[in-house]
Amino acid sequence: MIAVVDYGVGNLGSVGKAFSSLDAGVQVTSDPREVRKARAVVLPGVGAYRDAMDSLKQKGLKEPVLEAIREGRPFLGICLGLQLLFDSSEEHAEHGDLTPGLGVFPGQVRRFEPDELPDGKLKIPHMGWNSISIQKSCPLFEGIADGTYFYFVHSYYLKAGERDVVAATTWYGRDFDAAIAAGKVYATQFHPEKSGVEGLRVLKNFIAIAQGG
Repeated sequence: MIAVVDYGVGNLGSVGKAFSSLDAGVQVTSDPREVRKARAVVLPGVGAYRDAMDSLKQKGLKEPVLEAIREGRPFLGICLGLQLLFDSSEEHAEHGDLTPGLGVFPGQVRRFEPDELPDGKLKIPHMGWNSISIQKSCPLFEGIADGTYFYFVHSYYLKAGERDVVAATTWYGRDFDAAIAAGKVYATQFHPEKSGVEGLRVLKNFIAIAQGG
């Protein structure tokens, strides 16, 4: 069973439907016990970083998510679910310190700054289809060509602290880290569940990882 973690932040319906369309045994759950029992775990998410971290803690889901990663069970983060794996986010820095994340990997989530985006032609949030540049071979991208387009929606981007975890980058006024792969932990800034055939291929690859995990 693949557990899709319901912590009140995210695109749970579309993620669950995408997995179900691939005949995956999937359960959308907010029950920490179900996350602990799952063969593989998916952490989706859209919205505010601090709210997401607070919700994971309040619902008792932070530790089960970290346990899944420590135990080497296949794990997939999507969008905010990628960002939460890292040390911190500057999303709320204007109100004080950086917001701590799960701290699985070193790195920081930063805001796209308007003056970094050339000629005022690029808007914030980064929303729509964009291509990825694959940085290393990994099972999640099996059958995915370099330069494939996926669907993005985000105003903050990942700057990973260790380059060897980065599986793909994308250009939006600057290079940013669009996917990671380390052990059995995978995550994408883009939304595979909204990315058509190629996005479903990514999810199908994760199902294969989970079945072999």
